[in-house]
Amino acid sequence: MSTRSVGLDEAVTRLSVGARRWMGLHAAYLDSPAAHAELPVTPRVKALLQLAMLRRYWAKCAPADPSLAEVTGVVEQVWQRPEFPRLLTLESRHARQFELMYAALAPAGAATDAPRAVLTRLAAGSYLTPGRKPPFLHLEARFYADLAGAPHRFASYEELYEASPLPRAATLPVADLDGCQVAHTLFYLSDFGLRDPRLPEEERGRALRVVERLTDHCVGLGDWDVTAKLLLAQYCLGADPLRTPSGAAGLRMLAAAQAPDGAIPGRSAAERASADTTPVEYFRKSYKVTLVVALMTLFVTGGRTDEPALTAATATATATAIRETL
Repeated sequence: MSTRSVGLDEAVTRLSVGARRWMGLHAAYLDSPAAHAELPVTPRVKALLQLAMLRRYWAKCAPADPSLAEVTGVVEQVWQRPEFPRLLTLESRHARQFELMYAALAPAGAATDAPRAVLTRLAAGSYLTPGRKPPFLHLEARFYADLAGAPHRFASYEELYEASPLPRAATLPVADLDGCQVAHTLFYLSDFGLRDPRLPEEERGRALRVVERLTDHCVGLGDWDVTAKLLLAQYCLGADPLRTPSGAAGLRMLAAAQAPDGAIPGRSAAERASADTTPVEYFRKSYKVTLVVALMTLFVTGGRTDEPALTAATATATATAIRETL
């Protein structure tokens, strides 16, 4: 029997459309003079790379969504800026990872040779070859290299999965597991749900049980960010989060957390933006988790956009007021 409750479908569609609308209305801020002045460079660059990731899957799940055009315009504009590749390297710890993401996520509308030049430089170095990085970082690099069409010498996805902590996670307490790493392992294995992860049925079931335990744990903690990632991980394993008990609980929690403007105002209930939070701080607290919720619900809802008009008008008016103060 289905565990889907009456009204959950509508609540999740409202959650999805609100999060996407917020992203569409606020994406331009990341490339505005105000953001250049108010946001540190590395977090802003990372946020733009995350926006490009969202754009890729948004275009596949809901290409006719009007809010997508706003996001696509920002990404194409940023990828055409000649100074952007230099900003990727300002923090040496993540420079190669940022460069590979930049090349992999280049939108078709950005007519520039810079991503290809970045790939050529990475291939000439050692980043696209196995080294002393942990298996998870090999998996991440392989995923983006494949996305970019770059040659590499990483092991197969099957081997990289076996070397990850996930196959042995069933025997560990949930408090000892890294929910983000578990979720991202499944994202990279399945191209964020676009392809079958090609796990044996027994292993798929074991991985899903781990993800469901983690989801319950994060719902109990009020962790909105990691819960959203784990809900998408459930989808990547072939489950419908609307029909699993942990998924339904997580979706209800996120729907209840959503602000009237469509944002998820913080990474967790404990970190929720307060009433006196400045507009810039509100944006910084809301951006990442709202993006993750938008990405997750694009898959879970199949890109539905049939939200009641009153809620849409309220979200637009609220977001406009916030943008005017930035």
